[in-house]
Amino acid sequence: MAGDDRVKRGEESIIQDAFHKDCFVAWFHSICEETGLSCTPDVLNNLPWKDIQSLTLQLLLALEHSAMCDLTPRYSRATALNDIQKLKSAVLSETIDPSRLRPLLTSAIACTPDSDIWECLHGAVPGYTTPRQEIASPSQQTPWSYNTSSLANSSEFRQDIDRVLEAELGALYVGLPHFHSTFFGGVSGLQAASHAVFKICTEGKDALFAADGWKDWPKVAKQEDVLTWFADITEKLAELSKDYRPESAQLRRPLAQPNKPIQGSTAERKLDIGFVSDINAGKDTRCQWSDILVPGELKRNPAADTASKAWLDLGRYVREVLLAQDTRRFVLGFTLCGSLMRIWAFDRLGGVASEQFDINKDGLQFVFIILGFLWMSDEQYGFDPTIITKEDGRRCIEIEQSGQVQLLVLKRLIKRAPCIAGRATTCWEAYCENEPGVPLVVKDSWQYTERDDEGDLLQEATSTGVINVARHYYHNTVCVRGKTDDIRDNVRGGLDIRTASNYCLERLAPPSADTSVADASRESRSAGRPGVKRTPSQTDASMPPSKRVRSSKAPGSPHKLPNRVHRRIVLRDYGEPIYKASTHESLLAALEGCITGHQSLHEVGILHRDISASNLMVNEDVNNPSWPAFLIDLDLAIREERDGASGANSKTGTRASWQSARFSVRSILSCMTLNHSSG
Repeated sequence: MAGDDRVKRGEESIIQDAFHKDCFVAWFHSICEETGLSCTPDVLNNLPWKDIQSLTLQLLLALEHSAMCDLTPRYSRATALNDIQKLKSAVLSETIDPSRLRPLLTSAIACTPDSDIWECLHGAVPGYTTPRQEIASPSQQTPWSYNTSSLANSSEFRQDIDRVLEAELGALYVGLPHFHSTFFGGVSGLQAASHAVFKICTEGKDALFAADGWKDWPKVAKQEDVLTWFADITEKLAELSKDYRPESAQLRRPLAQPNKPIQGSTAERKLDIGFVSDINAGKDTRCQWSDILVPGELKRNPAADTASKAWLDLGRYVREVLLAQDTRRFVLGFTLCGSLMRIWAFDRLGGVASEQFDINKDGLQFVFIILGFLWMSDEQYGFDPTIITKEDGRRCIEIEQSGQVQLLVLKRLIKRAPCIAGRATTCWEAYCENEPGVPLVVKDSWQYTERDDEGDLLQEATSTGVINVARHYYHNTVCVRGKTDDIRDNVRGGLDIRTASNYCLERLAPPSADTSVADASRESRSAGRPGVKRTPSQTDASMPPSKRVRSSKAPGSPHKLPNRVHRRIVLRDYGEPIYKASTHESLLAALEGCITGHQSLHEVGILHRDISASNLMVNEDVNNPSWPAFLIDLDLAIREERDGASGANSKTGTRASWQSARFSVRSILSCMTLNHSSG
């Protein structure tokens, strides 16, 4: 039995490896189709850096999977992974000459033997690097975005995750007026209690707050000393405020464990300080990321209050919190650099923050913030109030169908995209309380408002008789507090990033049609050339999202502020990703069914546009009434008759056409032939 299991795992590895390599080839063909170039290796000389970069990362992902499955001829697993890591770091940091990558890409595109591809990989690993040359892309499509949901979460690739996270978050806007009142103003009794408690802090000979600031504040601001002080002052403020605390307020407490990794993530992540739901948590408590309500980042130096230091460090923690808490809509956090404090809100558009204040000068503001974090409700912390936890522990949502309210029970989490900014798709297996035997899938995602509603497309497909596509059961735009749950007006309460102290219009504006490629290239090179001094705004501002240059403006206003809206759909079909098929025969039958589904969509005028191994499903459970094989995820689908691009800021997903399935079939058949011949 053990031998059979190993054989089965080996077959699954080969199949999954084929899918990964097919994605690379299909990605290349998609780029060529978009740019109107021939699908030959020679075209690599004409592609811009961003396309070379994305192709290389896709190929490295496939090779990484091969290495993990020990499918590396003449290479040890450790050597292969080491080469991949070095090359990936050079590509992400943009410190490699594209000419070093072309032999590797050419070999992969030409489908040369694996041994040749690995030799080219080894040759591409840079011993030294030279600056890259920027070439403009002729594409006029919606630009592609690349976020941390595409990366493995491990300590080994932390540098890669950090670079992509910085690009994913884009511009982090700070100094927004009215930030505190927006996120803390709804906490019952907070304003009056803060004034009363702060008044107590200033009274008596042994006052907690005096003219020079808070008592016992460490003048050198070493981490251990600040953590001890912070935990102590928070406990004192909680005790002083107990007579003012609303009855509805739940008890929270601070957590300071800077040297102890938080449990619940693959990577080893340590949190400086934060607020947790466990009121008994102490220095020796083993906390999970699912326990963290408010993450905090401490820096000894006040000058560390910048995008490249404290802000990005806090973003790492927020990513872990959002991944571990599947009903979290946004996360509040704080940075404390020296005695300078800033409050943050991270959501599916990125991060925004309050004005900076000195806790030793504005003691009342500090009391207001601490009591707010201690008294907030789950909804004010960012949890989704439309997902209700019953007394028996079941998590449910209510929907209205044909004038009747139905209760859907969330059975288990299927997946949650590990990112901050983006669609952040979350899927649960569910069932209707009245029909527990019928499986459903609840899918939440945050879509750009310019995008077609996936629920509308699914409803149209289902009503017109499309087959082998996940069937529509219900969809709506989520509402919170009686308002559409979007980022700008609901989550951020109408805060306008244009009022931020570091707002820059150019960060949002696409390149103008009359901006020459040469000008852009010269500007890019001069910004990184030794001896050319950069302005403070260049060195301190966070990097904008990595996007391909467009030669024309997207439809609509070029300076329109981005926004995402919270959409929910319920599907009547549940299955497993196609690569989990139990046999080759089942897998091929499922591929045939998915091809039929794609054709059926096309016949009613809908293009899927996001074909990948994860969006092709197989159902081998005879008791499951779902399609035996079907397509899911119409997030990026469009109606064929549309006039132009949607105008959304970016798109993510599988950058390929239906050709990816054709390549997958060919590779899987090759794998089957090899298996039979070797047996």
